[in-house]
Amino acid sequence: MAGEHTPSGKPWRRWVRHLWMDDDTVRHQIGTAGLDRLQAQVQASETRHLGELRLCVEGGLGWQGLRQKISARERALHLFSTLRVWDTEHNNGVLIYLLLAEHRIEILADRGIMDRVGADAWSHIAQQLGARLREGHFEEGLSQAIEAVTRLLTEHFPAKPQGDNPNELPDTVVVI
Repeated sequence: MAGEHTPSGKPWRRWVRHLWMDDDTVRHQIGTAGLDRLQAQVQASETRHLGELRLCVEGGLGWQGLRQKISARERALHLFSTLRVWDTEHNNGVLIYLLLAEHRIEILADRGIMDRVGADAWSHIAQQLGARLREGHFEEGLSQAIEAVTRLLTEHFPAKPQGDNPNELPDTVVVI
């Protein structure tokens, strides 16, 4: 959880940044092969625990989001619902959301995992990811965040030895 953020400065600058960045920007920053590797990492992660992990990277909010003055946190909450991250058997879904236009990171966890892992842990993961992103290491930073979330989910919701571990949500990286 990176915390609530309302962009400051001149509103027109926010509009330009958001309208300039789109899904092509995301694909350029991370690369198609990088997105494939991140998806494979999410798939591998989910074999180690009973949780569900979604990764969403958005270039910019678009006209409607800008007009409504949506914050990165509000957008992440909307996607948490839309992508059904909250709708898992053990209530242990986690969304890693990156809004490139504002360099904002939000990590949202459902109540099952939040009851076991405090907000500081999620904030630490977001800070580590932010540091890698500032260095220009997008794929590496996202990969490290996936691994950190995987460790928490494995600790609190380990996969059962019988192998009964249904994949409740798609593993595809959501690029908007």
